[in-house]
Parts: sequence; C-alpha cells; structure tokens
Amino acid sequence: MSKPDQTPLSNAEKQQRYREKQRQSGKKELRGYLTPEALTCYQEIVDKTEWNDSLLLSNAIRLMYAAHKLGQVGLLNSWLNEHKR
Repeated sequence: MSKPDQTPLSNAEKQQRYREKQRQSGKKELRGYLTPEALTCYQEIVDKTEWNDSLLLSNAIRLMYAAHKLGQVGLLNSWLNEHKR
C-alpha cells in the first residue's frame, strides 16, 4: 500500500517541528550576542573542544553555576579582566 500524497513541509514548518520536539524533551532555546572578547574565547573553545553551539552554551552555564555555588565567580571575573578576556 502506498501513502497518500503529502505536500512537503516548508523550512519554517520543519524548524517549528524541530523546536517543538526540543521543548518536549525539556530543552530551552537561548539567544544572545557575544562581545568581541567573548567571541575570541568562544572560537578558542570551539577549536579545542569541537563542541557545537548548543553543547558549548549548556556547559558554559553549568560551569558558571558551579563557580557560583563554590563562591568563585569573583575570582573568575577578576582573571578575565586581568587577561582582557
């Protein structure tokens, strides 16, 4: 038996379906713009780890949370400022 003819989905419909599946799996989409300093750091991390944007952002937030819980955010921020990063 053959399937009835279906009209192909547009790119917007495909993106909407993808985003809905991601939401249903418990993921949240975040967006933002990087400063030139952050973009340099981003490129260095991508080159070393080969992480995609999603994995990099997830790990960055988890690491920032760990630094917060350990009271090390000030120390990390000082290091970034001293090294112009």
